[in-house]
Amino acid sequence: MSDVEIGRAKRARRVYAFDDIAVVPSRRTRDPQDVSTSWTIDAYSFDIPFVAAPMDSVMSPATAIRMGQLGGLGVLNLEGLWTRYEDPEPVLGEIRSLDAADATRRMQELYSEPIKPELITQRLAEIREAGVTVAGALSPQRTQEHYKTVVEAGVDVFVIRGTTVSAEHVSKNQQPLNLKKFIYELDVPVIVGGAATYTAALHLMRTGAAGVLVGFGGGAASTTRATLGIHAPMATALADVAGARRDYMDESGGRYVHVIADGGLGSSGDIVKAISVGADAVMLGTTLARATDAPGGGWHWGLEAHHSELPRGNRVRVGSIAPLEQLLYGPATVADGTANLVGALRRSMATTGYSDIKEFQRVEVVVAPYTAR
Repeated sequence: MSDVEIGRAKRARRVYAFDDIAVVPSRRTRDPQDVSTSWTIDAYSFDIPFVAAPMDSVMSPATAIRMGQLGGLGVLNLEGLWTRYEDPEPVLGEIRSLDAADATRRMQELYSEPIKPELITQRLAEIREAGVTVAGALSPQRTQEHYKTVVEAGVDVFVIRGTTVSAEHVSKNQQPLNLKKFIYELDVPVIVGGAATYTAALHLMRTGAAGVLVGFGGGAASTTRATLGIHAPMATALADVAGARRDYMDESGGRYVHVIADGGLGSSGDIVKAISVGADAVMLGTTLARATDAPGGGWHWGLEAHHSELPRGNRVRVGSIAPLEQLLYGPATVADGTANLVGALRRSMATTGYSDIKEFQRVEVVVAPYTAR
């Protein structure tokens, strides 16, 4: 890929976001009902390749259970309101009602309540009792403090999720998490990220992770690009990490690490494009925050929105479209790609002639920048 000259002292690689690319139909088409959207990670299989993001506006124990019953995977934020407050509903109500000028400061105060290990155990037990796959997430900074509680509570899939996660974090102030040693000692599959480059993802794969989250500052509630000047256009990031997965398979003698898109997935078309450039599954935040039964009640925010020192996100109004089941499976009552997400994925795969997720990763893609009219 040729570089672009920014100035005499700097060149940069041209990269692409989802809006810059399009999927191209082939000579074959299929019936959408004949298409499989299932995927498997470790010993766990799911009907749809959708992972609900561990964000308080998206996932509660109840919605994590519902996501599992609908064929996906719901991941609970284990350092969110449900593990800080016995009854988080009044706190959620307050966050929804905050004036924009006061939202960040007040959310910082609300999230300063200590995490309670007994609530981690209680919330995960509630999900387990419903008979669905149990998944919980911690940031890298909190993992060493709480992972024993999480594992003892019986989590099936453990997620280490941050704005960016590396296999070689360097710090003079604290002992960094040794991901390779940590993952080796755990008896559950670990999904870790975000990563946005070939090299960073390859290093995470070498730690033994079962899946790598791909993305950096791409969600609707994130202001990372404005705050830190860092952003990873998702089409290129996913294709790069898919290349790392291919090379790691050769290096490791066939070990397959799942690539999960995380960020910039505002519509069903974005989900389709993510899989077309190499994702095995997608982690959805804003998209699922629009469910009428989402805990955010039409509002959406992430961990970065209440960071105690440098907030890098906002509480944003995303609105409410339909219950979670209808949002995933339809019927859709809007034509903007925000509902019937599974139906849209099935139709795209069928229109281009592919029968499953792995096959669809081989679909033809073109560079076709989109200009909204």
